[in-house]
Amino acid sequence: MENRIKKLFANKAKGLLSVYFTAGYPNLEDTVPIILELEKNGVDMIEVGMPFSDPLADGPTIQQSSEIALRNGMTIPKLFEQLQEIRKHTQIPLVLMGYLNPVMQYGVDRFCRKAKETGIDGIILPDLPLADYVREYKQLFEQNNLSKVFLVTPQTPEQRIREIDSHTNGFIYMVSSASTTGSTNGKAVANTDYFQRVGLMGLKNPNIIGFGIHDRDTFNQACNHSSGAIIGSAFIKALAREGSLEQNIQTFIQSIKN
Repeated sequence: MENRIKKLFANKAKGLLSVYFTAGYPNLEDTVPIILELEKNGVDMIEVGMPFSDPLADGPTIQQSSEIALRNGMTIPKLFEQLQEIRKHTQIPLVLMGYLNPVMQYGVDRFCRKAKETGIDGIILPDLPLADYVREYKQLFEQNNLSKVFLVTPQTPEQRIREIDSHTNGFIYMVSSASTTGSTNGKAVANTDYFQRVGLMGLKNPNIIGFGIHDRDTFNQACNHSSGAIIGSAFIKALAREGSLEQNIQTFIQSIKN
């Protein structure tokens, strides 16, 4: 089957909205309902966070959601169990995002095979070095039709970005600034030199901007410099509000899109 991420970018080159949430948050069995509700409200791609006790790249909001999800009982086996029939209900591109330690504990080969079986399209593991991926795991990911998504930052040299571009087949995750997730200090869309520099490199993969995208204004500004943007911490805060899950999701997504 054609990878759904590739199909998405072929059909929608600009204005793409990707949303991240932590599996098992706010409640253990909310994972699938959140996915289906996000699709219902017009989200283009979903990143499902695999909670970890030491999420180095994440700010306090996602850290707290991970702690709650772990206390709720979320694990990689539980997540795959929840998602085992997801493709009967939706064809939206799904990306699993997390850290290498739990994946290695589960077994990388087993993880990739289970991801394919479940219908996952891509994997983001920020602490998996490119050299290790190429040497040990690239063939495994490709055999299972999984796009390996890498992060680049304003400090990433051009040569490194080109090397990443040559070894991935989904999209490049452009970290907006040197910060953790959830920053709302205005830097998320201010680094136009960086965005323009990457945009002029003629990369084969599209790119999406993440970290610090939290409202309609920052989303639209990010879309001016890329194919789209990723919203995580701001959405997780919306999930914690009073009211029904469905209403909180609808209200938040419409505030971004409309």
